Amino acid sequence: MRLHYDDDTEAFRSELRSWTAANLPSEDERTEPVLSSAHMPDWARRWQRRLFDAGWLVPGWPPELGGRNATPMQQMVYFEELARLEVPRTCNPQGLSIITPSIVDWGTPDQRERFALPTLRAEITWCLGMSEPDAGSDLAGLRTRADLHGDRFVVNGQKVWTSGAHHADWCFCFVRTDTSAPKHQGISVLLIDMRSPGIRTRPLPELTDPEHADFNEVFFHDVEVPAENLIGELNHGWAIAGGSLAHERGMLWLNEAVGIERLLDRLVAMATDPPAGVRRLADGARARDMIAGAYIRSQALKLLGYRGFAKIARGGQAPEHSSLKLLGSELRRQLAREATAALGSEGADLGLHLAPSFGRRDDEAWALHYLQSFAGTIAGGTSEIQRNIIAERVLGLPRR
Repeated sequence: MRLHYDDDTEAFRSELRSWTAANLPSEDERTEPVLSSAHMPDWARRWQRRLFDAGWLVPGWPPELGGRNATPMQQMVYFEELARLEVPRTCNPQGLSIITPSIVDWGTPDQRERFALPTLRAEITWCLGMSEPDAGSDLAGLRTRADLHGDRFVVNGQKVWTSGAHHADWCFCFVRTDTSAPKHQGISVLLIDMRSPGIRTRPLPELTDPEHADFNEVFFHDVEVPAENLIGELNHGWAIAGGSLAHERGMLWLNEAVGIERLLDRLVAMATDPPAGVRRLADGARARDMIAGAYIRSQALKLLGYRGFAKIARGGQAPEHSSLKLLGSELRRQLAREATAALGSEGADLGLHLAPSFGRRDDEAWALHYLQSFAGTIAGGTSEIQRNIIAERVLGLPRR
């Protein structure tokens, strides 16, 4: 199989490369660390606004929304190139990639003006209120209530694993507005100001970086929310949930595939030219087999995604994309585990340059990366849930 793009798409790639080369924030600009997925230092706000003004933030959207009406193939090239950069297009990924598209899809013109555009311009940041202590992967089991009193909802309940909640300006929050309806039918979505009285956030320290938490518990006690902040129709939040998760997973496979390729490049460099005092992994047949196997799996992941995207570009459906999140997150974890095992005690000390993430060092050990990789098998739908989806919706197996 030969993959290639037409001349217009390659010209689009060339223009993007030239623009990013001239505008990407330098290391000197990026001195302030990013502390969570809703923390936006000044340099990150300037960078996202620069992308928005130039039409490179969401190129598939119209210019007034930070895009340039790019074709599906041009968008594919955009995400290819973006995944190779050391700087993400936003430091508030849920705000840009999940919440803003949902507001554009389901919100009123006034809500798009008040919330979508400021988010695109990096003026406000968001957290996503989905998971609860008893409703993780089963969103329909949520219990956080919002009772309508006149022109206001009153919200009570708790969310957990809420990324960036302690830094976010707003919460895109799923709440139960009809306790008598079947659990999938009594859900609504509210836009909640995180500065509202009655909201308390409690960051959850992480084993790999106890000083910089991203996950939070969020507690709501008699929090008043204007009724005009309801997104979509009352009690029709389940459809919005499906759309939000679809936005989240849209291009994750490509970022994951390119990220794994970058890890493999660094692993090969370390295996063939290790630092002083570290054994040369390339001399061992087992290590060579491990690297070769990981490379084959990474290419299979990437090509499977291309196949599905080509179907979508032709107007079809892509059942392959149901498998990509599972395969990508599991492969990253497997690669980190095998690299750590191959290095033995040296794996805990050997540094590996990774793309900057929320408050973590650029220089991380393979063992630390292995611990972090478990989050990828949970966020966006656990591996167990993904296997159930594949079994039922792709393979057509009966439910037990």
